[in-house]
Amino acid sequence: MTGRYVHLVRHGEAADGVLTGTGRRQAAATGARLAALPIAALHHGPLPRAAETARIIAARLPGVPVRELEVCGDYIPPVGEPAALPPVFRDFLAPVTDEEYALGETLARAALDRFARPAETETHEVIVTHAFTVAWFVRDALDAPEPRWLGLNAVNCGLTTILYRPGRPPALIAFNEVSHL
Repeated sequence: MTGRYVHLVRHGEAADGVLTGTGRRQAAATGARLAALPIAALHHGPLPRAAETARIIAARLPGVPVRELEVCGDYIPPVGEPAALPPVFRDFLAPVTDEEYALGETLARAALDRFARPAETETHEVIVTHAFTVAWFVRDALDAPEPRWLGLNAVNCGLTTILYRPGRPPALIAFNEVSHL
């Protein structure tokens, strides 16, 4: 089937910004799970916990190019008007500055522009990222309102797969799939 399979992986369990022993084991198990697929590329965000998770996964995917991309990083995707959010989310986002919102919106839209579209041939790409970015992609695939990503939580090294095909809406194949852990 022609299409782009985007496999989103939240980084492994981390403490103080780096993977724990559990996080490294989670990443290795995720790499073993992804090794059964014809992965064309692995992309990751710039923070150490995502980069380390990507390195461990890539060790199970010989020959697959690994790229660090800012759009695969950790940022605040669009939330609409923060004052209109339920109190729990307003309180959570209270420290976010206007500059952080603007940067997050730019990166979130660029991530969708880059990945959330069909490919000319069947393609499988992995994005090692953070919970908010996984949630943003899922929200987009489900055509939910922009702030709806706030209610989604990606587990460490859970596998979320979205299929983008020509002439069809995105298909959420799996969310937080953890049978490999």
